[in-house]
Amino acid sequence: MRLLAEWFPEFAEKLDEIDEIYAEKRSIDEKTYQLICFALSIKNRSKPCLLKHFKGALAAGATLKELSYIMALTFRESAGGDDCWTHDALGDVQRLIAENIKCCPK
Repeated sequence: MRLLAEWFPEFAEKLDEIDEIYAEKRSIDEKTYQLICFALSIKNRSKPCLLKHFKGALAAGATLKELSYIMALTFRESAGGDDCWTHDALGDVQRLIAENIKCCPK
């Protein structure tokens, strides 16, 4: 965001406006919001967001046990998605092997 704020401030300002709208229109409690953001931070691999929402969830009343559950749920759902996608992408592996498919045609 620092680069955006300097070189494309109009965009950065719009993101700030979106944050304000989210806060104004939020229909879930703070703890639920922080737990969702914590999970998304894991998926997005954003350390600053992860730390922010870890502390935010604790401040909103979440326990370490609940945060651990959210971590495990995020890991499990990610693994499930990776599993499904990989199997769908590969399809019939025996056919792939038989066809001798190359990744980079020359």
